[in-house]
Amino acid sequence: MRKKIHIRKFSRKRDQRRALEKNLISQLYLHGKIKTTLARAKEIRKLSEKFLTRAKKADLSSRRILLAYFSKSLTKKLIDEIAPRYKNRNGGYTRIIKVPPRKSDGAKMAIIELVE
Repeated sequence: MRKKIHIRKFSRKRDQRRALEKNLISQLYLHGKIKTTLARAKEIRKLSEKFLTRAKKADLSSRRILLAYFSKSLTKKLIDEIAPRYKNRNGGYTRIIKVPPRKSDGAKMAIIELVE
């Protein structure tokens, strides 16, 4: 039975897909906003919000989980600078804004950004 579990695979194997997600989420946290396809933006929204919720706890366990996924400097920035901005917010840390399609292949594009 299917159970309605759905992830976007982007025609990539698991390790390539995880590397893509890791890179996009890292860039989102470093720059505050990125422009990507709508499908990618919707997929990284799920993961980035889970990581930000984890960073808000800022305990040793959370720090180790984030270090397993991100670099040391990015983890420090996430816990010390980004997470405190959202201490009173219960979810909804990102915003997706649709933009006109890409000219070359007509892919639906979007800007995903951290809410202030």
